[in-house]
Formats: sequence, C-alpha cells, structure tokens
Amino acid sequence: MKKRVVITGLGVVAPNGVGVSDFTKALKEGTSGITFHQELKDLKFSCQIGGVPNISDEKKSEYFTDLQLRGFNSSGILYGCIAGIDAWKDAGFDMNPETQLDYNTGLIFGTGTSGVDKFREAIYKVDEGNVRRMGSTVVLQTMASGVSAYLSGMLGLGNQVTTNSSACTTGTEALLMGYDRIQAGKAKRMLVGSCSDHGPYLWAGFDAMRVMTYKYNEDPENGCRPMSATASGFVPGSGAGALVLESLESALERGATIYAEVLGGEVNSGGQRQGGTLTAPNSQAVQRCIAKAIENSGIDSNTIQVINGHLTATSKDGLEIENWTKALGREKHNFPFINSTKSMIGHCLAAAGAIECVASIIQLKEQFVAPNINCDDLHPDIESLIDSKCIPTEKIDLNFDVIAKASFGFGDVNACVIFKTYKY
Repeated sequence: MKKRVVITGLGVVAPNGVGVSDFTKALKEGTSGITFHQELKDLKFSCQIGGVPNISDEKKSEYFTDLQLRGFNSSGILYGCIAGIDAWKDAGFDMNPETQLDYNTGLIFGTGTSGVDKFREAIYKVDEGNVRRMGSTVVLQTMASGVSAYLSGMLGLGNQVTTNSSACTTGTEALLMGYDRIQAGKAKRMLVGSCSDHGPYLWAGFDAMRVMTYKYNEDPENGCRPMSATASGFVPGSGAGALVLESLESALERGATIYAEVLGGEVNSGGQRQGGTLTAPNSQAVQRCIAKAIENSGIDSNTIQVINGHLTATSKDGLEIENWTKALGREKHNFPFINSTKSMIGHCLAAAGAIECVASIIQLKEQFVAPNINCDDLHPDIESLIDSKCIPTEKIDLNFDVIAKASFGFGDVNACVIFKTYKY
C-alpha cells in the first residue's frame, strides 16, 4: 500500500527574504528583491539587474565553521545548506552528532551549475601553474553534487543522497523524486530542494541569448513583469528552497507540524518534438504533464483553486496560460487564481522550482494568494483566455485546500505537483 506523504519542514533563501518568516512577509506585502548590480554594468551586460539573497558574514557563521568557510566561494552551496538546515530544524530535528547516522532519511538536492566562481578561480590558478595552491575543497565546491555532499555530512543522512539537474524544473522534480521514494517505503523522510549560484559567470549566457530584460536597469523593482503587456524578458535570480518530506505515519508518530500533503505529481518531457525545442516547450507534453499530475493525485481539475505558475516574463507566458486552460478544461472566470513568485524574486534558474514550491506551501498554510506585482497591464493574449480577476495584483485572503505548482525547463522538461491542506 502506497504511503501518504506530507511536508513537515520548510527552508528558503530568496532575494526578497532569507528564512520562512521574512519570505512569508515579503510574499504577503509584494516586496521585490530585485536590485541594480554595478558589476553587470561594468561588464557591459544588457540586463544589469538581478535577485541576490542578502547573507551577512554573521549569518554564514551560524551554519558553517571557520574551517569550512576558509576558501569557500560557492554561493549556490551556501544558499542550499542554509535552506536545507533551516528546513531540517523547522521539521523539529536537531543536528545529528558526528557519531550518529540516520538511515531513515535521505536527500535529493538539485542544482544547475555549481560553484561557478570557485571554478573560475581554480582555472586561473591552473593557467598560472599554481595547481598546488588551488585548495583541498575545489572539487567539492564545483561538482554538481557538492550541495548534497555538504548537507548530508552536516546532518548525518544515511539513506539515498543525490543531486538532480533538469534546468528550471530541477526543484519541483527533486520534490517528486523524494515523494516517490517515501511513497514506495524506501525512506521515512527526504530532504529535498534546489539551489542556484548568482553572478555574471552564470547569467552571461542568458544575456547573450537576449532573453533577459534590458529596459528596467534604472527601475529594478519594476523589472520582472510576468504576464504583463510590458514584459521584456526575465530577470535573473538566485537562492535556494528546501522541504522536508515525510511519511504521514512517521509525522503523526512524532507529533510533527504538518504544512500540507503532497497528493501527487508528474514529470515528463516534450522530447523537443511537436513545436518543442531546447528552449521552448512542447505544448502537448506540458498539458499532459498537468493532466497526469491531477490524475495521479486522485482529484478533479475543478478542485484546484490556486496555481503557482512557471511564468518567467517572456513571450511564452501567454502559451503557458493557454496550456493551463486546456489541461484543466477551465477558462475565463472559471479559471483558478494564478500567480508568479518570479515577479518578486526574478527567475532563480535551478532554484526556482524549490523556492516556488515553498511559496506555494506558505500560501496554502497561511490561506492567502500572493500578488503578481508589476502586472497592472495584463497582456492582451492572456486577458483573452482568463479573467483578469484570476491574476491578483494585491494579496487576497482565501480559504482554499488545493494548489498546483508547475515548472518547465530548458531541454523541454516539465514537472507538476499538487499540494493539499492536510486532513486526516
């Protein structure tokens, strides 16, 4: 018999809030974390704004020893470890002593490119002939699974420990991978999430592709405009989100706080066919992913009251809304409320899915729909599909039970998960 899976811990490092409390406040107030970056201007980037979490040296020392921080230069791993440890503690667990190992808990923590700045630093040392001065942690900080290695060691996790990487779908996929493992009885708990570095060496490729906005360098907080008629490309962001998934049996046994239940989901690919490419979605596959997530969750599409979309502020936003209408069989005023967390934090790349899953759970637990800031001028293609009231620009208090979260990534890969208020 498949086990029910619930969420018992949350952690987040976002451009507009570090920690669940600050992030929740920012979501409710529609606070932007997008700022101007002189470094990007000096490097002649078209887009000179971005979302970077504010982490002080004092904050770092709460999670890392002085030895660990010596020579440390991987922002994604930093964000991932903070979010992961916060989620672990939020679930009611202490840091395991070095002599203890928890075989019941595993970890799936995704990323895109790890330790870009550290890798650049190492390359220069190699080119200068200073291989022996690279330091002993270069490999750990630059390998894709570095974040999982650091976190599992800090927490003493003995079940499956791994890293996934599926572009912008990474975080949502990690959650569903952890869900599958618990549901199959292979683990009691899984710490899941994803992270992304910040900075020019990661963002430059997107700037070169001309998919990032260049029109709001003087007005950064208004730069990220999902579903807006004046959207001109995405704003890059960074950070991490983490969630503790647990079997319902285990959570009840220890009296844990339950944020929500994971009803089910789906992961698929459009195969870069039927209009799908390396950078554009196959609409039929997107619709199938959403429909199968609903089917796998054992619910009717009409029970979905809120959607946290992928919605990046590019030309594909209208297509995403159209895919949702077709997958749900709902349009105009019958469409659920929908929002894009990216309007406040930018597109956090590999971290996007995990941060936005945390945002979805917060909205469900706190019973509100976060605003779509910068969307007072709804794109006419979207307005022809759904009622503008479905896209709130101010916080809405709402009694609801079901929220859907989807992510769509480069490579034509998709993931959708359904969360529900826990009811025994």
